[in-house]
Amino acid sequence: EDESEEEPKLKYERLSNGVTEILQKDAASCMTVHEKFLALGTHYGKVYLLDVQGNITQKFDVSPVKINQISLDESGEHMGVCSEDGKVQVFGLYSAEEFHETFDCPIKIVAVHPHFVRSHFKQFVTGGKKLLLYERGWMNRWKPSVLHEGEGNIRNVKWRGHLIAWANNMGVKILDMISKQRITNVPRDDISLRPDMYPCSLCWKDNLTLIIGWGNSVKICSVKERHASEMRDLPNRYVEIVFQFDTEFYISGLAPLCDQLVILSYVKEISEKTEVECCARPRLDIVQPLPESCEEISSDALTVRGFQENECRDYHLEYSEGESLFYIISPRDVVVAKERDQDDHIDWLLEKKKYEEALMAAEISQKTIKKHKILDIGLAYINHLVEKGEYDLAARKCQKILGKNTELWEFEVYKFKEIGQLKAISRYLPRRDPILKPLIYEMVLHEFLESDYEGFATLIKEWPGDLYNNTIIVQAVVDHLKKDPQNRTLLRTLAELYTYDQRYGRALEIYLTLRHKDVFQLIHKHNLFSSIKDKIVLLMDFDSEKAVDMLLDNEDKISIDRVVEELENRPELQHVYLHKLFKRDHHKGQRYHEKQISLYAEYDRPNLLPFLRDSTHCPLEKALEICQQRNFVEETVYLLSRMGNSRSALKMIMEELQDVDKAIEFAKEQDDGELWEDLILYSIDKPPFITGLLNNIGTHVDPILLIHRIKEGMEIPNLRDSLVKILQDYNLQILLREGCKKILVADSLSLLKKMHRTQMKGVLVDEENICESCLSPILPSDASKSFNVVVFHCRHMFHKECLPVSNTVSPVQFCNICSAKHRGPGSAILEMKK
Repeated sequence: EDESEEEPKLKYERLSNGVTEILQKDAASCMTVHEKFLALGTHYGKVYLLDVQGNITQKFDVSPVKINQISLDESGEHMGVCSEDGKVQVFGLYSAEEFHETFDCPIKIVAVHPHFVRSHFKQFVTGGKKLLLYERGWMNRWKPSVLHEGEGNIRNVKWRGHLIAWANNMGVKILDMISKQRITNVPRDDISLRPDMYPCSLCWKDNLTLIIGWGNSVKICSVKERHASEMRDLPNRYVEIVFQFDTEFYISGLAPLCDQLVILSYVKEISEKTEVECCARPRLDIVQPLPESCEEISSDALTVRGFQENECRDYHLEYSEGESLFYIISPRDVVVAKERDQDDHIDWLLEKKKYEEALMAAEISQKTIKKHKILDIGLAYINHLVEKGEYDLAARKCQKILGKNTELWEFEVYKFKEIGQLKAISRYLPRRDPILKPLIYEMVLHEFLESDYEGFATLIKEWPGDLYNNTIIVQAVVDHLKKDPQNRTLLRTLAELYTYDQRYGRALEIYLTLRHKDVFQLIHKHNLFSSIKDKIVLLMDFDSEKAVDMLLDNEDKISIDRVVEELENRPELQHVYLHKLFKRDHHKGQRYHEKQISLYAEYDRPNLLPFLRDSTHCPLEKALEICQQRNFVEETVYLLSRMGNSRSALKMIMEELQDVDKAIEFAKEQDDGELWEDLILYSIDKPPFITGLLNNIGTHVDPILLIHRIKEGMEIPNLRDSLVKILQDYNLQILLREGCKKILVADSLSLLKKMHRTQMKGVLVDEENICESCLSPILPSDASKSFNVVVFHCRHMFHKECLPVSNTVSPVQFCNICSAKHRGPGSAILEMKK
């Protein structure tokens, strides 16, 4: 079938059991649906009550001729029946209440009041040539009244709430039972159609919405209240047609489905053989009404028994409100249409091989589906993918579908093995919760080992070592290595297997042979330092940076002396280790500093000078000897200056390097007058050196000393600029001195004022203070006696008479205590007398 075919909205089944027996001998003429049961009328004048499965529960012999219509009240306790011979019966199904009447013409319709069960609603209508209303009145007598006549036979009637709608040859009318007024007349569109052959279909969607289908025209009418200002002599209600559209075929029945419509259509077609118009299968369409048209949602052709002989009037559509059940009645068949549920939706998806959508639908509706199981759909999906050859997708879906079911997992693995696709499922096998039998994992590993070493290595790395028997896999790898002993992938994998098996020594040997980056991680993780003491050179050759860091981080496990000893025959590696050690700690490897001089000189001269500067354990004489042998000028200069031979160092700079700037910088660092003199003497006959001295000497040596020694007539490059710079430097010095002097004077004045303010403050003298000489209270106990007290700025206090007589002529006195302690003189600031 076409994959793009849309899913049907309804599903169909024949109403069987008792219905099948009835229709074998008789023909259905009408049916009415109640939520509890069905009422079926036949051409032989019988009325059958059926359950929803079609089983007969009751039978009534009403007439010897065709039953035209059956009507039930909402309670389902009262039924009205009319027949072709003019008989009308209204009776209680569970009571003795009954009405019989026979008319002189065929009665086409009957409708009991929806609330007939209530005493004040004992009403029903019948229709033949006129529409009659029967009401039960006084003494239980039935009183008829004519509601309408004169427009031909009454063809259909539907009673809902207080509104009665009926159809005659001219159109559709609606009567308001409260006001007893007719509120509308909807005329028939196509008057060319015989009303008895193409009858009108009526259906109340709710208490105020009527659906009319006649010929191929559909109208949806809404009953509305008229505004008080518009009343006049008009009814208080009116009808507005809100939707109107035509259909392709003739309408046999209508029913609402939410905001959509279900339409039963009578179809005629031209026979291909005879080229004569004949009856085709009826159609059941679901449409979405629009203001002037409709949108078809679904359309199904129904294969009912005897459809070739049926006319439009032979079909009827009844529905059960609230259950979305639709009954298609024809003389020889009753078909039930139901809205498809989630089980039906999944059935259709599976039929179309849309397994993924079916699985998703089942997961979403797992609480409501009854027929299907998620697992069964999932397994069917996996099988479908395998059949299509989509092995990887099938394996991936196993994770979700099989979940934690180990039996199903093992079954699927063997299935994949049978089709030679173990590799496809290997990536998705569960590794934790659940764990399958070790044999399953070993089987997959053997599959990879035979054909894909890289894949085998990946699985060993990804899978935990406890999933399989490690010994078996190790032996298998060893067997393969006998054929290909240099295979790096197998060797690396074997090392990982040894690690899982805690045979770290063997794993380390393989890693070192392979120079594998994980060797350091293995050593750290499993503390294998005792195993690498004799493999330090191998580690350094592999990655000296990581090896040195590891060795220095674990000095307690592998000593410095052991490392240096192991590297004795590889001085370049020895230097790398000792250099990193020195960077970390200048003192730890002090016993090797002498050795390091030669190592730096040989392998790393740029770091020799920084080493000589930072090391306090380096023998200077040895270092000087090595540097002089190798003619390392900068290092020799540094060593000479450090050993106190600054003049030789300066001479070497001037003669070997001939770098006046470096010489000046050296002289500045040493800050020795004799060095400056030597520098001037050496430079006096070299004009470029003189220029350099003139540009840099000004702040350390008086430039006049240099200028006086310059020979007359000597041509000096940039002399003018140098002299200008000297003058500018001198002027700058003068400005700096003057600025400093101003700052000094200002600070001195500020401090003097502060001292003056401090000395002008009073000093508190109370009974707690004592004389520093006699140690008695400074104030007398008798305040009336006269006393003299001397208080110094240093806060020492004395009785006047306790102070020694001053030998100087100066009137200023000084504190004996502060003078004795050399704290400076403390002149008296206050003399108290009383």
